[in-house]
Amino acid sequence: MSIPFQRALRHLVAPVLVSVLGSLPLLAQADPLTRIRIAVPDLSAGSQHSGGGVSDVLRSQQLLEKAFADEDVTIDWKYFKGAGPVINEAFANGQVDFAYLGDLAAIIGKANGLDTRLLSAAARGNKQYLAVVPGSGIKTLQDLKGKRVGLFRGTATQLSFDAALASVGLSEKDLKVINLDFNAAVAALAAKQIDASWGGSNLSSLQAKGLAEIPLTTKDINNAGSIQSVLVASGAFVDAHPQAVAKLLKTQEQAVQWLTDDANKPAYIQLVSGLASYPPQILEQDLKDQPFSEVFPSQLDPVFLATLQDSVNLAVQQRLIRKPFQVSEWVAPPLAAAAR
Repeated sequence: MSIPFQRALRHLVAPVLVSVLGSLPLLAQADPLTRIRIAVPDLSAGSQHSGGGVSDVLRSQQLLEKAFADEDVTIDWKYFKGAGPVINEAFANGQVDFAYLGDLAAIIGKANGLDTRLLSAAARGNKQYLAVVPGSGIKTLQDLKGKRVGLFRGTATQLSFDAALASVGLSEKDLKVINLDFNAAVAALAAKQIDASWGGSNLSSLQAKGLAEIPLTTKDINNAGSIQSVLVASGAFVDAHPQAVAKLLKTQEQAVQWLTDDANKPAYIQLVSGLASYPPQILEQDLKDQPFSEVFPSQLDPVFLATLQDSVNLAVQQRLIRKPFQVSEWVAPPLAAAAR
């Protein structure tokens, strides 16, 4: 190759290289992270917010705020009375980055095309209750045929109820299901506007006041209908800020370690009781037979993933979602492993 030709080639190639290399930093650079938005279903009956479980521990101990303080990242806790359905809308509108959700809401979001990633377990085997009007004569799930039942559709409570009904050969079609959020269902049952409701320990408050009877829980039907909860994140956030996701999961483990120490159960009950405005006795009764070391581990172990897959399959069977999917393909493996 002649020297004149080499010089000519350099003159042609150099501007192109400068243009390409100059654009690389712009292509690789993500927007600076200044805020992390975490959605939580608000289960509180009072003026404060409570989602229960690991989210209450994280927020009360300011663990995430401390972990991200050196990066000037704000932790924005967002509580939704509309629970899972509203949180899925927030994901779709780019308004939240992470969410603690019960299994059905997370499954519906994924099945409907939301780009979420499964990061960790949040709780497993949570007990659910059947509460009925006193003197109604309702003692079993079969006694609910034709009755008015308050149920928060689109939440884990609905899938839980469907699983419980399926265990005795029934479905929602055998009942008169009325869509009510948690607090509305409590009020309707107290006013005898419905015959029964299915939900969490908040229903026990009515029993304590003599406004409801609780003939059974999921513990009485071989845990059929027990609820699993998860932590999911926006796929866009995970792709843009993997290091922040890893730090959040690592920090979450501090809360998980505190929670899974059964010696901390009394302190946890006092914490949630204060935040959610529930009498401590109700939570003590609800949690007395649930070892926290079994409820709150965060690992996405094979048993937990298999239970989630069963939930996906049941959601399809009950026509809560149209298409099934494989839970194993939902997991963000490298990031989920960071929690261990």
